[in-house]
Formats: sequence, C-alpha cells, structure tokens
Amino acid sequence: MIRASRNSAKRNRVKIDNFFAELKRRNVYKVAVAYAIVGWLLVQIATQVFPFLEIPTWIVRLVIMLVAAGFPIALVIAWAFELTPEGIKRTEDVDLAASARQPRKYTWIFVVIVGAALSVGLFFTGRYTGRTTTSAAGSELPAKSIAVLPFESLSEDKSNAYFAEGVQDEILTRLAKVADLKVISRTSTQHFKSAPDNLPQIAKQLGVTNILEGSVQKANDQVRVNVQLINALTDAHLWAETYDRKLTDIFVVESDIAKTIADTLQAKLTGSEKIAMAKKPTENPEAYELYLKGRFFWNKRTAADLRKSIEYFNQAIAKDPGYAQAYAALAQSWKLLPAFNGGAPNDCFPQAEAAAKKALALDDTSSTAHAALASLKGLNGFDYPGAIAEYERTLQLNSNDATARQWFANDTLANVGQTEREIAELKRAVELDPLSLVINSNLGVAYIHAGRLDDAIAQLRKTVELDGAFYYSRYNLAQALELKGVIPEATAEYQKTMSITEDPVPLGMLGRLYALHGQKDEALKILQKLREKREQGYTAAYSLALIYVGLGDRNEALNWLEQGYREHDGFNIGPIRVDPLLAPLHGDPRFDALAEKIVPAREFGKAVTQK
Repeated sequence: MIRASRNSAKRNRVKIDNFFAELKRRNVYKVAVAYAIVGWLLVQIATQVFPFLEIPTWIVRLVIMLVAAGFPIALVIAWAFELTPEGIKRTEDVDLAASARQPRKYTWIFVVIVGAALSVGLFFTGRYTGRTTTSAAGSELPAKSIAVLPFESLSEDKSNAYFAEGVQDEILTRLAKVADLKVISRTSTQHFKSAPDNLPQIAKQLGVTNILEGSVQKANDQVRVNVQLINALTDAHLWAETYDRKLTDIFVVESDIAKTIADTLQAKLTGSEKIAMAKKPTENPEAYELYLKGRFFWNKRTAADLRKSIEYFNQAIAKDPGYAQAYAALAQSWKLLPAFNGGAPNDCFPQAEAAAKKALALDDTSSTAHAALASLKGLNGFDYPGAIAEYERTLQLNSNDATARQWFANDTLANVGQTEREIAELKRAVELDPLSLVINSNLGVAYIHAGRLDDAIAQLRKTVELDGAFYYSRYNLAQALELKGVIPEATAEYQKTMSITEDPVPLGMLGRLYALHGQKDEALKILQKLREKREQGYTAAYSLALIYVGLGDRNEALNWLEQGYREHDGFNIGPIRVDPLLAPLHGDPRFDALAEKIVPAREFGKAVTQK
C-alpha cells in the first residue's frame, strides 16, 4: 500500500513537471511576459497621452479593461496554437521532434526589452512633463488645487436655488478638510457662472489647475447631481459622474464626489481627513434643508440676511438637537451681526459663544465652531492667548479655511502687534480666496499697521477696483491716504463711502478728519448725528471717540473708548495699540490703563502663550 502511494505521488510529480515543461514548449511564458510589457505600454499611452489629446476618460477606462481581459485570452491562444515556418497551426498538429530541432529565436526578447524601455520612458516622461506643463502654463500653479464653481440649479421650482448652492458648499467644505489640497473658497468662486467658456483664464485668476463644474436638480425627495472635473490648463476631462439618489442619501453623494476628486488629484488623505470627509452631519433631511437655507442667507453678509440665517439655523436645530454643524453656523452668524450693525456685541457675543460651545460639545472636530470660539475669545473676552490657541486648532483641522485665517489676522494677530504674522496669514487667505473683498481689504489694513502706506494704498485701490460699492475697502483707502498726507483725496474717499452706507465708523472717521482740518462745524454735525443714532439703537462708541480725538477733547474721547470696552466692542476697541487714528492719545494715563486691560504690554509685539 505504501509502495502504491509512493508510485501515485511520483506520477503526480511527473505530470506537474510535464505541465510546466509543456507551458515552456508552447511559449506560454514568453507570451505572458511580452503581453504584460506591451499591455503596460498601452495603458501608459492611454493614461499619459490621451488626456492631452482631450480623449474622453471612458475610452481610457475601456483600453485598461480590454488589456486586462485580453491577458487570459492571449495565454489560451499561446497554449492552443503555435507559430511555425508554415504558419499558425494547432499545437497538436505540430511535429514535436521537428519543433525541437528548430533553431532558437530570440526575437521575443528584443520585443520585451524595447517594449519595457518604451513603457518606462513614457511613464517617467508623462509624469515629468505633466508637472512641468502645469508649472509652465499656470505660473507654478499647484497640481493638487481646485475651485468648485457654482452649481447650476435645474429644478423647476426656482425657490430650490438654495439647494444647489448648498450642495456646492458642502462638497467644497469636505474638500477643504484635505490639507494636501489647495481649495479656493466659495467667496471667490461665486463670481463665475456654472459652466463658463474661459476656464484657463478663470483657473489663472483663482490660482488653480483644476475646476469642478456641476448641476443639481431637486424634485420632492429625489435629487440628481451631475459633476465633471476638468484640468483647466489642458481642458482635459478627468472625471464625470451623474448621481440619482433620494434626498436622504445626499451626504453619501457629497462624500463620494469629494473622495473621488481627492483620489483623482492624488491627494494624500490622513485617517482623520477620511473620517471627516465621510461624516454624515445629520440623519434628518428636513434639518439639512433648513441648514442649507441658513447658509444661503449667511453668505449674503448683511444684517437682515444674517438675522434670517439665524432663524433657519434655529429651525434646523429644533428638528435635530444634535446637529453640531447647525450650532457652529449659528455661532458664526451671531458673531458677525455686530460687524454689520445688526446688534450690540453685549447681546450677540454671548449667544454666539453658547452656540459655539454647544457645537464643540457635540463635535470637537468642528473647525467652524473652533473658528467662532477663537474669534470670540478675542472680540468678547480680550483673551488673545486663548484666541491664538483656538485659531491654531482651527487651522489644524482645516488649513484651507480662508475666513478663519482672515479672522485670526484681523481680530487677534493685529491686536497683539504680531504684524508680520498678520500679513503672512492674510496673504495665505488671499491665495485661498483671491477675489474676497474683505480679505483683500484687510491685507491693506495690515500694511497700515506695518507702516507700509504705499503698499496699503496700492492694495486697497486694487480692492476698490474689484468692487467700488464695497465701502469697507473705500474707507480704509481713505484712512491710508489721510495717513500719507493726501488730505483732499482722503476726504473724497470718505465722502464716497458715506454715499454708499450709513455705517457709523467711517462717519466718525470723516468727522475726525473734518475736525482736524478746520471744518469743526461739519464735525459737530456728524457728532450730533451719531448721538441721535445711539439713542435709536446700538452705535459703536468708537465712532464718537474718533470725532473727539479730532476736536482735541482727550477726556471725552477716552470716555467713549471706555464705553466701547464696557460694551465689549472688540471689533473697534481691540486694535487699541495699533490703531493710528488713536495715536494722539498715546501716553495719557487713562489711555494706557485701558490699553493694558485690552492687550497687556507683556503680550504685545511678541508670541504669547495661553493664560
């Protein structure tokens, strides 16, 4: 029995040895190696060359699938047929002895070597030229950069326009969490239509290589989302997809789009970024729609629209009390209201702080909530070390948040005298949001803080050219011109500002300028107007203080500055040590005592640590 077993094993071994010998005799090995090399060459041509010829991506996929499917077929043909001097014959019909006597041919080896050389060369040439083409065509534009253009709303119900904006915003937000990507903020992309003709020009203006276009159609609980990713420099379509889903699946769609874009652009994702990108913020579709409506009005940035956004965020929270994203957005709305003369800081900031803390209790990774809390630590509590720590945490979570960088620079770094870092953060914010009027304006303000008046004037003029109706850039340009000593032009800019808005701060600046240059009666008229506005509702005490500085009444100026401190007006009182319009008060004991309460001298002009 043992002998029979051994004989059986021996026969099996012989069969296996014969099988491998037969594979070798039938040239199956040679065909496998040659096919792999040539197949790889075809795949390299498809992936490296086709995009530059604007060949659709489905053809690239088809080539790859055909190459993969052809491999087993090639092996079967190699087994079943043999190439002889008389032509192709079935292997069974070939004389084995005659075949063995044929001289060995090494042509296949040369084919393999040449094919391999071409494949490797094409691979590295494609990678190298791909990078250099992007650099040359786009003035060193990063390959891993993207702008998400406004999504077109195809819904028959025109009131659903907010939904298309919201889907665009959510995809952008998920992409922005990837530190390896440069993602342009919504403020800049909203300047363009959904599917523009001049993509290369837009890409250059925004400083990106890639553009995402899309459309959204919503009917009851059904949603269709079309997207296409385009290399704007070559006009190559990198990826496109259509999603037909129920409203309850919209988060899966948004997450899948963001993940596919990151993969297509070869962005490296950390574990936490993958989790953040796939996160489902709420299970309640009604709450989500209310949240999107809130974001729609938040993006308009007026006092009335911010109030509407607060209403919608509160409704979203009522539908889902665990909706951290809605609490975070609510915090930012309350925080911004005083800046747009929509409420008193003492009324708005506590509401904002409560909402931010609730958001973080629900989700400590919410960069939006961390940004709101960071800003409030400075604006409301004058706790700048705490604000710096919170902002640094915010930017760890979302390095693409241009708004957070702007707030960090404007509300905190400026106030503690870290001027170089203030400028650096604003320059980075401009890269991420190049057409943002407020960010470009604040870069000009940072130059004023640094004493670089020529740079400030140039930057602010450029911003005014972007939109002459944006009054914040106008009155800061007026301030820079005034400090430069160009009084007639400064006066004209202040007056143009007041033809656009009734904001009390630039009105106070104009009153101060009148008082300093012999137009006391005009200054007193403005002062009276501001007093009347104070009686009707909140008006920044700082605006009245400025006029008293111009009139030379230091005591009354300080009374109003101290009132601003009591009212927690961090927007205007926070920069007390760097505000050039308050320079005449420097050295006054009351002024120095107030400045010490806001920014202690030990914290000014140097990196500070949390208290």
